[in-house]
Amino acid sequence: MIDLKNTFDAFNSKKIIIVGDVMIDTYLNGSVSRISPEAPVPIVQFKSKEHRLGGAANVALNIKALGATPFICSVIGDDEDGKLFHSLLLDSALSAQGIVVDAERMTTVKTRVIGNNQQLLRLDSERTNPILTATQNELIQRIQTIALTEKVDAIIFEDYNKGVLTENVIRTLIDFANEHEIITTVDPKKENFFAYYNVTLFKPNLKELKEGVGLNFEMNDRTAFLDAVSILKERLNPTFTFITLSELGVYINEGEENHFIPAHLRVIADVSGAGDTVISVATLCLACGLSAKLVAEIANLAGGLVCEKIGVISVDKEQLMSEALGL
Repeated sequence: MIDLKNTFDAFNSKKIIIVGDVMIDTYLNGSVSRISPEAPVPIVQFKSKEHRLGGAANVALNIKALGATPFICSVIGDDEDGKLFHSLLLDSALSAQGIVVDAERMTTVKTRVIGNNQQLLRLDSERTNPILTATQNELIQRIQTIALTEKVDAIIFEDYNKGVLTENVIRTLIDFANEHEIITTVDPKKENFFAYYNVTLFKPNLKELKEGVGLNFEMNDRTAFLDAVSILKERLNPTFTFITLSELGVYINEGEENHFIPAHLRVIADVSGAGDTVISVATLCLACGLSAKLVAEIANLAGGLVCEKIGVISVDKEQLMSEALGL
C-alpha cells in the first residue's frame, strides 16, 4: 500500500525543468461608475496595478508550492518587460539560469483591465513566430546543462503556441530526456500537437484531443472517445495518456489500463490555472513512482482545489495532501 504522506514528503527532493512560453500577467484594477462621452466605453477609475508570473512560469510556481525545485527555461525579450520578468523571478525565489534573452523578441505581457471586479479588456503584447535557430540551440544547451548538473527528475513541456517550443526544441529535448531516463510530461497546444512523440505523459484537454485527432463526439459516446485516444496513442506513443475532461473529471490510460476519474463536487469560482496545477501534480506523482490511477486521482483533486479560488493561484500542498489521504 502506498504511503501518500511519504510521497508528498518526497516531492521536496524532486527537481523539475519547465520549458515553454513564459509571460507576465498584468492587472489594472479600478472602478467604473460612468460611460465615456468620447465613445461608448466605460471609464475605469484606476486604483492599482499588479504584475504576476504567467504561462510556463506559473507551472514553476506550482512546482515550488508543492515543495520541489523548479527550473524555468524559456526565452524573453531584451526589453523593460524582460527586466520586470527577471525581477518577478527574483521575488518568487525562482532560478533564472534557464532564461535566454533574445533582442529579436519581445517579452510576452497580457494586460487585463478590471473594473468593478470584471474584466473589461485584455491587451496582448507578444511575438509568436518561432524563435531563431541560434536561440533554440542556446535554450537546448542550457536545459541539457541544468538537467545533467542538477540531476533533474522530469521535464515539463508547457506549450502556449508563443514560439519557444519549436519542433526542433521539442524533439531534441525528448530524445535527450529518454536517453538519460528523465520523465517527460506535456501540456500541449494545437500547433505542435504531434511533435511530442515518445513522451512519458501527454495531457491534452478534451477540446485539444478532438482537434488533434480530427474527431468530433460527445462524452456520452465512450466508444468514440476511446477511439480518439487510440488514434492519439498510435501517433504519439506516450506511456501515459491523460485527458482532462473539465466538469467530468479526468481520464488516464497506460497500456490496456483505462481509468475514468469523476470530478469532485466543488463550488467553482475560477478555472484559470487549473491545467498548470494538474500537470505539476501529475509530474511529481510520476517522479515518485505512483500508479496511473493514483496520478490521475491526485492531479484531479488538485485541479478542483484551485478552481475554488479566484484568480491564477498555486495549489496548497497541505490541503491537497489532506484530501488525498482520504482517497
